[in-house]
Amino acid sequence: MESVRIGLTGGIACGKSTVAELLQDLGAAVIDADLEAKLLMRPGLPVWSSLVHEFGSGILNFDQSINSRRLGNIVFADKQALAKLNALVHPQVVEVISGKIRGYQAEARWPAIVLDAALLFEAGADKLVDCIWVVSVNRQTQIQRLMERDKIEYCQALQRIEAQMPLADKIARADVVIDNTGTRRETWEQVLAIWQEITSKE
Repeated sequence: MESVRIGLTGGIACGKSTVAELLQDLGAAVIDADLEAKLLMRPGLPVWSSLVHEFGSGILNFDQSINSRRLGNIVFADKQALAKLNALVHPQVVEVISGKIRGYQAEARWPAIVLDAALLFEAGADKLVDCIWVVSVNRQTQIQRLMERDKIEYCQALQRIEAQMPLADKIARADVVIDNTGTRRETWEQVLAIWQEITSKE
């Protein structure tokens, strides 16, 4: 079986993880880029060392793990710092993901391999997939969900949204757009319809 490789992305707090879960329930293999990045940032590993060298020991917890909130506060307020973070992390993450995709393809039992990656385009990981799905919500919903999820103020939510590639630019490059503004059931119906369409071609 030839697995279709889906790049799943969207704006922060648009519900990308929800769609990834639905695809996993349908039988897809899911690779979580955020999780792979966190694994590379474990204490003592090369990426961890590079980040501590670049941003200082103030980004560390007592157990020497990286405090993502502190690191986020630095990089979301400074475009140069964000670019530096991405340059240190993205190439390593893409290398790991590429290997995982090859592994799933070799197993030849997955109808689809989903790369769940908020920074799919920014990291250049869109080159690893066959088609791109973008999860979208309206701006007001995105801000509200981000404030609730991360327990942050409006201005911080806006800063984090604007630090990312504009959602409209992602939609312009998408093969599929999932509108996640409504209920989980409405999202599920969209995902199921597109899933049935792509898997029926196999």
